[in-house]
Amino acid sequence: MESVMLEYAALNRDLNQYISAVEETVRKVKRDQPEDVPDLRQLVHQTYNSHRKPNTDEALKKSNKFLLFKEQIRDLRKQMGISQGPEDGAWEDDDEEIAVTQSTANFTCPITQMEMVNPVKNKVCGHTYEREAIEKMIQSRHQKNKNIRCPTLGCDVSDMNVSDLVPDTSLKRAIDIQKRQSQSKQ
Repeated sequence: MESVMLEYAALNRDLNQYISAVEETVRKVKRDQPEDVPDLRQLVHQTYNSHRKPNTDEALKKSNKFLLFKEQIRDLRKQMGISQGPEDGAWEDDDEEIAVTQSTANFTCPITQMEMVNPVKNKVCGHTYEREAIEKMIQSRHQKNKNIRCPTLGCDVSDMNVSDLVPDTSLKRAIDIQKRQSQSKQ
């Protein structure tokens, strides 16, 4: 099952990198003059390859999705009373790996500058915010018949809607895990 999850994590990483490459290419083309537009397929391919260079299997094993998956499996085993077998020897290091990964994750809302409790992700640009803060911001701007830009520094998205927001369940789970770990240390 672990190898299937690693394959899923690799596919997810590749897809996200390809989407990022396309978005980066679109932003670049928007800045260029119309007569200077290069071969878009080749430009996306070059950008995608540059995103893929740092990919390693070790990085996949430390990705949030994979670590959360391993945590869920371990929790299920505990609930079912199944002890760890010798094939699961590496699982004992999970708490440390998860703590290290999560300590580097950004749980801070770009609007409130507070740790998020109910994170939502913008489907258009992928940035995450605290639900209440971003919804108030969008509604306030729309009441004034104005567009709202993504509040994340450097983002080009300039017309956000509440319908663009989806719950960020993986970040919510990571926040919950970190809270449980910090409470158990006290």
